[in-house]
Amino acid sequence: MPVPGSNGLLLEIDGQVVPNYDATIVLFDEGDVVTGRVVRIDKDEVLVDIGYKSEGVIPSNELSIRKSVHAAEEVELGEEVDALVLIKEDPDGRLILSKKRARFERAWRRIEAAAESGEPVEGKVIEVVKGGLIVDLGLRGFLPASLVDIRRVQNLDEFLNQPIFCKVIELNRSRNNVVLSRRAVLEEERKEVRQQILDRLQPGQVVEGAISNIVDFGAFVDLDGIDGLIHISELSWSHVNHPSEILTIGQKVPVKVLDIDRDRQRISLGLKQTQEDPWQRVVDTYSVGDELEGKVTKVVTFGAFVEILDGVEGLVHISELAQHHVENPREIVNQGDVVRVKILEIDSERRRLSLSVKRVEDQILPLRSVGETPIAPEVSQNDLEHVPELGLSEDVFAEGGEPAAATNGAPAEGDEAAGSNGAPEASPEPSGTP
Repeated sequence: MPVPGSNGLLLEIDGQVVPNYDATIVLFDEGDVVTGRVVRIDKDEVLVDIGYKSEGVIPSNELSIRKSVHAAEEVELGEEVDALVLIKEDPDGRLILSKKRARFERAWRRIEAAAESGEPVEGKVIEVVKGGLIVDLGLRGFLPASLVDIRRVQNLDEFLNQPIFCKVIELNRSRNNVVLSRRAVLEEERKEVRQQILDRLQPGQVVEGAISNIVDFGAFVDLDGIDGLIHISELSWSHVNHPSEILTIGQKVPVKVLDIDRDRQRISLGLKQTQEDPWQRVVDTYSVGDELEGKVTKVVTFGAFVEILDGVEGLVHISELAQHHVENPREIVNQGDVVRVKILEIDSERRRLSLSVKRVEDQILPLRSVGETPIAPEVSQNDLEHVPELGLSEDVFAEGGEPAAATNGAPAEGDEAAGSNGAPEASPEPSGTP
């Protein structure tokens, strides 16, 4: 019978007090999680004392979700571990346990709670696989490559063995499937940073950023957490065919904040505004009547555009090309020709420059037949009706009339009649981040 005060741990048998070994045995069923102490580590298994009549055995493949791990890498002698009971007694009479499945059960409950609350979970990257990363969360979570970062990661190996925070975006217990997104965590953090940056920035400020992406219509600049857009028209005072001509990804540049759409979190930036305005050089250096050398950049039906400084072009109206009547400007000049011109008008407000070739004394230009060189398609009057207002007077388009001031930039791309490649009348869309 039990000895009073021993909590059933002692028995009195035939007048003798002996230990009640049955009372010390832990009661459990298969599927339960028990706690024990590591008493032996072998190459293929670990022995754990859980207070049962025999020690429990954890096979090496039940130690961790990692592949091909050594037992000594997962446990230490004397360490207390949790293990799930797989088999109470196998054919050899052994108690078979699983450390990784006990961890899995606890991890699953934690991950389920995180998925419901939207809180991120922390894990370590243990494998790089096709299409993404495997993250140790106590179970194997899959992080697709497209969700590793805000931008596509070229080398996933750099994340190996690194701790990361992710959000659970898909959970399927029947398939033990957990899909993660680190990008969701970064975007949430970045959203807070973006708002702080937007609150700090003001139009007119000059800030530094790094080119994060280059597209046909401009370049995006990372301003330490939020992207702003430099439209192609705001890249340079000179004509730019493609942003890649002057910028590279990763390049650091000073930019001026032109506009901020705080509701849509979009920022319009300008690069040329941080550079010397070549038009100001014209105003400071030249006067009406000055003669200088320039290069013909474009020939159109109503005249020719001549670049007199890098980024500054003026219009030589067809009536100012030669002393005689000119039917086609290409009879006198072609693209690439170097000519001397006289300044007829400088319109500082509208940034227009009007030039003349015929008024330069002693200048001899070869009389060309139009057939000598390939002729670009003519710009018809119907085409001109669809050209945006550039500020040129009607006299520019009149036969023999006095030319009005021309722009300081090249004509808009694909626009034969256009004469503007300097500062635009209004910033074109799109503006801001995508």
